[in-house]
Amino acid sequence: MSKYWSEAIQSLTPYVPGEQPKGSNIIKLNTNENPFPPSPMVLEAIHQFDTDRLRLYPDPDASALKLSLAEHFNVKANQVFVGNGSDEVLAHTFMAFFRQPQPLLMPDISYSFYDVYCNLYGIEAKHIPLQDNFCIVLDDYAQANGGIIFANPNAPTGRALTLEKIEALLQRNTETVVVVDEAYVDFGAQTAINLVDKYPNLLVIQTLSKSRSLAGMRVGFAIGSAELIEGLERVKNSFNSYPLDMLAQATAIAAIKDNDYFVETTQQIITMREWTNQQLQSLGFKIIPSKTNFVFASHRYIEAAELMGFLRTNQILVRHFSRPGINNHLRITIGTEAEMQAMIDCLKRHPDIISL
Repeated sequence: MSKYWSEAIQSLTPYVPGEQPKGSNIIKLNTNENPFPPSPMVLEAIHQFDTDRLRLYPDPDASALKLSLAEHFNVKANQVFVGNGSDEVLAHTFMAFFRQPQPLLMPDISYSFYDVYCNLYGIEAKHIPLQDNFCIVLDDYAQANGGIIFANPNAPTGRALTLEKIEALLQRNTETVVVVDEAYVDFGAQTAINLVDKYPNLLVIQTLSKSRSLAGMRVGFAIGSAELIEGLERVKNSFNSYPLDMLAQATAIAAIKDNDYFVETTQQIITMREWTNQQLQSLGFKIIPSKTNFVFASHRYIEAAELMGFLRTNQILVRHFSRPGINNHLRITIGTEAEMQAMIDCLKRHPDIISL
């Protein structure tokens, strides 16, 4: 703590991202990155990029990217907002819509950045408990609020809500903004984007980091009514008019364009996820049903922290959360077939694990 910090900064607890190791001999299953490279169209966009243009500022509106996303999702370009990763889009969302007299409603177990933004912007949060099986119960959100946010599928649990349940919430909650964070939706859940024209208070946020293999480019976007998008643009242009560089915009357009590659790779990840589930269950793990590119698992007899340490000593990283309620679970990213086989083989060498 420094005497030069403002009082508000002294009380902040920043978000802690998953470890990014420097070594190359690590099997990295801790940050939900895509095991496949970006689309060949992305690589071609990089090779064809005119580097002389880098002396110029990028398009502050990212118009071509917005148009590509609008065409892909069958919405209008003025219903699309883009930012430097979905985290920045979320940050602007909290500033634009959630600084209200009533509290923001969110699941008590979800993406921990939500609480960080509440602390940063002075937003009162009310945490709604999950069921014992980690399901979000949207009926519990029928109460006074200054907004509602939840991830679908949820993280780190991986459970997904049906579109019918989301629409039922929107029919009840019409006076405040409802944000559906769909970072993992492409791995088996239903997107709520098809509802944005029907419900002007709905904002859907996605990212190209997971299913499009562009985590290193930092491209996120939101889709909603033109009214909501205008609010986000007002915040963005009061903060940073140029959040997406030229190369990020070019590669994002290429990734969106190559839908065949997107479908092929996401399906392979889904297939590997189900194989991983079966293998872990045979080793005594209990698995939470997942619609993401990770699995959320606990062992029947061995503590999660001990298993994380065992894997780490064998150069395999998985994510463990210390907070109550999920501190006996591991979040395991779905990697390549070879990586997942190596993890299973490693677990089989644990002295207390017996194959069932």
